[in-house]
This record gives sequence, structure tokens and C-alpha cells, in this order.
Amino acid sequence: MPRQPTNDDTGTDSTATDQALADELGMDIGGDGADIDALHSLVSDLDGDVSPLVSSVLETLVATIDDLHERVTQLEADLEQTHEVATTAVGDAATNDQRLDDLEAQQETTRDVAKSAIAKAQQLEADTDQQEDAEQLPEGIEPSTSPLDFFANCRQSKVKTMFVERSNRQNTYRAISIAKRWPEFATTRTDGSGVFMTKADLQTALTAELGKEPHRQTIKRVWETLVDIGGDDVVEKTRQVGRDQTQTEILAMDMKTAEGLLEKRYIGLDLLENSDHKAATGGVTPVVVESSP
Repeated sequence: MPRQPTNDDTGTDSTATDQALADELGMDIGGDGADIDALHSLVSDLDGDVSPLVSSVLETLVATIDDLHERVTQLEADLEQTHEVATTAVGDAATNDQRLDDLEAQQETTRDVAKSAIAKAQQLEADTDQQEDAEQLPEGIEPSTSPLDFFANCRQSKVKTMFVERSNRQNTYRAISIAKRWPEFATTRTDGSGVFMTKADLQTALTAELGKEPHRQTIKRVWETLVDIGGDDVVEKTRQVGRDQTQTEILAMDMKTAEGLLEKRYIGLDLLENSDHKAATGGVTPVVVESSP
């Protein structure tokens, strides 16, 4: 009759019994796993020396161990395959994240290009009706020489309302404000004939204007806006002090133009009252010019 396990059986007792049986049969169970071929050989050698029942039990045990060994081998192979799949998945995920970042950057660039193209198209569309005859000005009031000169001489609170609050063109307003602050941030030529500003000067001026360091893209856009609205008043050129120094990009104005930005000659004339629509659609609002004879 088979022996029933009792509460007194422990893992230690079971291990000792298994070891004793292995010692009796000349088996080694202390390694990482049993040698299946050796077990088969041992069972064959015992044939005839033990009862058929014991022989059958031993053969069943050996077959079970053999199956378990194959199962462990298969599980190890599956584990290795799973690890490879997981590693590949992690690599693919990282690649996909990078591709997503690249696509987002390309989309942002495309959006900026589209905005710029639309703004320039609207600018060209508005060019035909953006000028006013100097005869509309009171006697003694000089006409403007560029959009920059015009806006710089209007009431700045109204200019800010037009470009910031109503048309979301903050960089245009920033360009006008920076141009008016040339005494603080621009360099006056040694002969007093004009002033100029480098991109480093512009960055410093924007930092003062914004109260924080500007993004490089903001510096670039404000620089380009100054060129656009400055017309012939603002000249983009390069400057090189000595042969050994690299050329530096500058925006230059003659002194008469620079001083004209500070005259405030259009304050109180309400020249911006009918200009909100043009500002909202992207066009540069009126430039007061001298009429042709």
C-alpha cells in the first residue's frame, strides 16, 4: 500500500530520502540536472534485479524527467525569443518617437512657411491702396518715408492694439518698438552720419522689451520684419572692422531717419482710425507719402 504523506514530512526529510535512494542506485542528483542517458542506462542494468513494478516506476520517472528536461529547454528558448522581441519593440518605439518628433518639426516649419507666404500675398494685395496723399496732413507735418517711419510716429498704444490685440502680429509691433529704442541699443557711427544695429544688439533690445531672453526664431523674425517695413529707410548690409575679423550683419539707418522715428508727428491725427481692417488681414497700413507733381 502506498505511503501517505503526513504532517511530519518536511522538505529536508524528503531531500534526504531522495539522496539516500540516489546513493543506493549510484545516481547523482546534486548537479544542475540529471544525465538522462545515464538514467536510461541505469534502468537497463537493473532489469532483472528488481521487481517489474519497480522497474516500471523507474522507467516512468526517467521518461518524466526526460520530458521535463525538454520542456525546460523549450521554455528557455521561448524566453530568449521573447527577450529579442521585447528588445526589438523597444528599439522600434524609440525610432517611432524620433520620427514623430521629426514630423512635428517639419509640420511647424511648413506652418511657418505658409504663414509667411500668406502674409506676403496679403501685403502685395494691400499695396495698391496703402498710400495717402501728403495734402491730407496739416501744414508743417512731414510725410512718412516708410511704414516703419509712419507707425513709429503714431500713438504707440494704438499701434499695439492694431498689431498685437487685433491682428496677432506681435513681431511687427516689437520691430517698431525696437527701432524707436535705437538710442539705447544701436551704435552711432563715429562721424555721426547714422546708426546701425547687429543681431546681438537686437537680441539685447528684445530682452529688454520682453523681460526675458528671446528665442532665436523671434530674433530672426523681428530682424526680417524691420527689413520689410523699413523700406529704403533700413538698409541690411555687412560690416567688417579689420581684415582679421569676420563680417557682421547689420541694419543701418542714416541719422535723419533715425531721429525722425522719435518725432511723434502723427499723434493726434487719427491716421490709424481706418486702418484696422488692413492690419487684421496682414497688410501694412497707410504710409503717408508725398504726392507726385
